[in-house]
Amino acid sequence: MRFQQIGFNRLIKLEWVSYTANLALTGNDKSDIKSILLNYLSSQFPNSDPKVRGALSKTISILMKIWISVPEDLESLRDSGFELLKEFPKEKHKVIHWGMITAAYPFWAIAGSYVGRLIRLQGIVPVSQIQRRLKEKYGERETVSRCVRYLLRSYIDWGVLTDTVKKGVYAQGSIIAVKDIKLITWLIEAQLNTLIERKSSLKVLFETPALFPFQLTNILSDQLLKTSNRLEIVRHGLDDELVMLRDCL
Repeated sequence: MRFQQIGFNRLIKLEWVSYTANLALTGNDKSDIKSILLNYLSSQFPNSDPKVRGALSKTISILMKIWISVPEDLESLRDSGFELLKEFPKEKHKVIHWGMITAAYPFWAIAGSYVGRLIRLQGIVPVSQIQRRLKEKYGERETVSRCVRYLLRSYIDWGVLTDTVKKGVYAQGSIIAVKDIKLITWLIEAQLNTLIERKSSLKVLFETPALFPFQLTNILSDQLLKTSNRLEIVRHGLDDELVMLRDCL
């Protein structure tokens, strides 16, 4: 299952994720998209043999899994994500790509939660601290350290982290204000898909450090329900609301 696996072992640029999604939006099928990506990325991996599962092949596999070859339980999220990409201007697309990559690769969100916590606590993100926390979760493996490096460099490419004068220490990058109810609801749903139990307190979801690059406007639970038929709200008392995906009821 994707919840137990890391699976994220390459630098993934935002430009590449956007290009992959646009290929689908313009009507290309899965095999065509894979071929187009091979040609598109080949110049950036000059020493990679497409017949061997190297850096180029692994990168394409990750890109395909984000928007194209998604697990069956993410298809409705993906399809509504495509609709949002068509509806919203390009400057809002990072929100949608972030949501889709977190759903496809929960490791992205788990690492993001550690990054967000460190930013809140100390304003900086030492890579060594992220590696230590993720090794505690996934085991003392060199694979974890390597994947963390790829992921943090991806965060930098996406503009959500920036380098500091000290090597291996990063700082908060750009923060995007998310005010539209459709985007907020979809991002909440994407975040639920990163959780094994696929449910969480609404308050926790809005405050989760995993969404550190975004500032979400708080909306009422009734607005969530009106916007997505894939969500359900369970109320406990006057101010405790649990949000869950309908398919886990």
